[in-house]
Order: sequence, then C-alpha cells, then structure tokens
Amino acid sequence: MHLETKRLILRKFEETDFERLFLLDSNPEVMKYVGMPPLSKAEESKEVVKMIMKQYEDNGLGRLAVIEKESELLIGWSGLKLNTSEVNGYQNFYELGYRFLPETWGKGYATESGKASLDYGFNDLKAEIIYAYAHCENTASNHILTKLGFEKTGEFTEPDGICFWYELNVKNYTY
Repeated sequence: MHLETKRLILRKFEETDFERLFLLDSNPEVMKYVGMPPLSKAEESKEVVKMIMKQYEDNGLGRLAVIEKESELLIGWSGLKLNTSEVNGYQNFYELGYRFLPETWGKGYATESGKASLDYGFNDLKAEIIYAYAHCENTASNHILTKLGFEKTGEFTEPDGICFWYELNVKNYTY
C-alpha cells in the first residue's frame, strides 16, 4: 500500500526503517500517552517493524511509515490497522492511529496523513465505521481526531489512565 499527500508519502514499513522508528519509540515525550515505556534498544524497534510487517501479511494492512517529501526522512507512522485485540469491548475493528517525532509536531502531518488513511478506509476498504482512541490528557491527539471528523462516543480506563473513544461513520465523513 502506498498513499501520497501534498507533503507526505505513506508506505509500508521496511526492515531498514527500524533506526528512524527507534528515534520515535525511544522518545519519552512521544511515548508519554502510549501506555508503554520508551524503548531502550534499537533491536526492540526491529521487532516492532517485524510485527507491523506481519500485520500486513495477516490482515492486509497495518500502520504505514510516514516519509516527509521535503527531507525524505521517516518522521513517524500513521494509518489504519485491523485491531484484533479487545479494546473498550470492541474487537476486529479498523482503527486510525499516528505517532510523529516531536520536531514535526504542529505542522499538520497527523491530520494530513489521517485524512489520507480515512479516504483509503472508506473508499478502498469500504469500511462503514472507523474507530480511534486517545489518552484523555493528550489534548493534541484529541484535537486532531475531532478535526478529522471523529465523534467522541465514550471513555474507558487503561492501566495508564482514561482514554476517550472515537467513532467516525462513513455517512458522516466528508471527503
């Protein structure tokens, strides 16, 4: 899968992406609301890439590496995955997620990549509904989800705190 926006390329992860992914997943600011500690070894990022690549194989999709066209660098990940574990009582659902390096925050990349992923989900996958969730204290992420058209429909408790639950129905999505 390959998606493109004005400033970004969203493509499948490759094994060589682990070093840039480690920059992301080892950063305490990035991992603050994720519910898991920052990674401490680059080897751990190799395993994350393998896990994502396995999702492509098993489910036909997974998070995508986000490449900034201008710098040609991997700056984060974004996209849909088929969430097969139970979250908030739901299982086997399309979920939108994203994570970016702090130096790219505030540039609109999460919104831009999120919109491309939603277009793909509703147009190509023919999804009826796409879900997302964010830690209640992660104001930036909650703002992005609202901006993309998601409606907050509930909240649930994770070990690291309260999360807001969002839904976006194809009928309410404006392309």
